Amino acid sequence: MPLIPEEPQIHEKAQGPRATPASGRTAPTPRPVPGPRPAAPPRPGRPGPARPAPPAQRTSRDTAAAKPGPAGPASPATPAAAPATPQIQLIPATPDGALDAAEEAVDLLLDSGRTPGDVLVITTGDPHPWAAHELSFGDAAYWAQHDAGDDVFYADAAVADRAASRAVVVVALNGGPEAAAVTALTVAHSRAGALLIVCGDPQRINSVLGAGV
Repeated sequence: MPLIPEEPQIHEKAQGPRATPASGRTAPTPRPVPGPRPAAPPRPGRPGPARPAPPAQRTSRDTAAAKPGPAGPASPATPAAAPATPQIQLIPATPDGALDAAEEAVDLLLDSGRTPGDVLVITTGDPHPWAAHELSFGDAAYWAQHDAGDDVFYADAAVADRAASRAVVVVALNGGPEAAAVTALTVAHSRAGALLIVCGDPQRINSVLGAGV
């Protein structure tokens, strides 16, 4: 009998996705494999992971001990401030007019804003009428006015060293011995905090200032 050619066997292919997509068809999108999700970055304004606490701040003593500076000469101690020297103002006047000149100087001081308690007036001759009036009530009442410190105080050169310092001291060289002028100017210079006003003969003032101050 005639031989019949053997028919080629058709092998069935395994069912499943094609390795090579046919023309005109897109490959299916692979599904993500389930697994742990990455942590989402923190959003702006939300606190992130806690930062380690900063180290405790050192005190000045710890800092100095931890970081010693280079050795060097010790800085000298700051000297104490020297007492301020008052400004000196001379008003020419005769012995008879020195007290009036001192009164005018006091009025100008008060008009310029000085308080009465800032002013001390020292006389070398006759006492000021105010001082004479207050002394008529006794020495204690007179110095009580001084201690109150709320008014202009008038003192004779002989007792001026008992007066406390004031911002302005006015000296009236209205007579008296030379020793009284020296005492008055010496005490006035030590009691005046800002201004010393001297009313009298300029030549006498210059000679006394050079000798006693």
